[in-house]
Amino acid sequence: MGKKIAIIEGDGIGKEVMEAALLVLDSLNLNFEYIHAEAGNECYNKHGSTIPKKTIKIAKKVDSTLFGAVTTVEGQKSAIITLRKELDLYANVRPIKSLPGIKSLYEGLDFVIIRENSEGLYSGLEEYNSKGAVAIRLITKKASRRICEFAFDYALKNHRNKVTAVHKANVLKKTDGLFKDIFYQTAQINQDIESNDYYVDATAMFMITKPQIFDVIVTTNLFGDILSDEGAGLVGGLGMTPSANIGIDNGLFEPVHGSAPNIAGKGIANPAAMILSTVMMLENMGDLDNALKIEQALIKVLREGKFLTPDLGGKSKTMEMAKAICSKLKIN
Repeated sequence: MGKKIAIIEGDGIGKEVMEAALLVLDSLNLNFEYIHAEAGNECYNKHGSTIPKKTIKIAKKVDSTLFGAVTTVEGQKSAIITLRKELDLYANVRPIKSLPGIKSLYEGLDFVIIRENSEGLYSGLEEYNSKGAVAIRLITKKASRRICEFAFDYALKNHRNKVTAVHKANVLKKTDGLFKDIFYQTAQINQDIESNDYYVDATAMFMITKPQIFDVIVTTNLFGDILSDEGAGLVGGLGMTPSANIGIDNGLFEPVHGSAPNIAGKGIANPAAMILSTVMMLENMGDLDNALKIEQALIKVLREGKFLTPDLGGKSKTMEMAKAICSKLKIN
């Protein structure tokens, strides 16, 4: 029996990059069963909800979920945040990796940002008051411990040597102080892996001036969100950056470039981040061989430069680039 994969295309270029990713996956004959589900603004206009209960039910029952991109409209419930909460996808994993043929600020970069995905300022605990508005930054022992444990486990499994905690404990003495303390408690039982910490502002500077010092970064929700996009800027932008949202029983894999309504329907969206997200899905499912095959096929296409989308300096369509990647897989 093949693995069951939920397919949520979403809006805009989400549909286009998902088509490209599925073409690449299908070229490997992986015997996946795709179960399509809806989310996003088009879904809201159709069903009155950005994330119907049926979609959540499907995502809970499958082995993994591939997520394209959704348009976010003010006042609507966030589909992706809702899925993270419903599936308890507490760890966001963002690789920052230079790839051949892609203009990067530095060559040879290869580090990972692991972001706590369930609390912090993204807990949604906001309200208006007589003075304006207030948001509660919730940092718990449980969430801090499991994201730190996840980071050290990730480092061990992926042969990485150092985990760096990023915080602002000099100012946020109680919340980030708690996070920092739990990080070093976790480090104490993982002494084979080097550990250190930086303030988030220093980290932002070091990512620009000497990013080679990083291997695995673990941090809280908002800091991780900001630093992840900064990291993407180092290696070619959001169009080259995949992500994984990992829980105990499930995983959701998505590019982070958004639905890009300005180019939707033109067939010129860069499918690389979506395809690399499928690589992360396969890795999480234990299929390291096929994950590596797809990544290497993509790298060959990038290096040759014959079939690249306009954002990468080429003139090819989304599916032309995807077909070129498939052709490399057949050669392998």
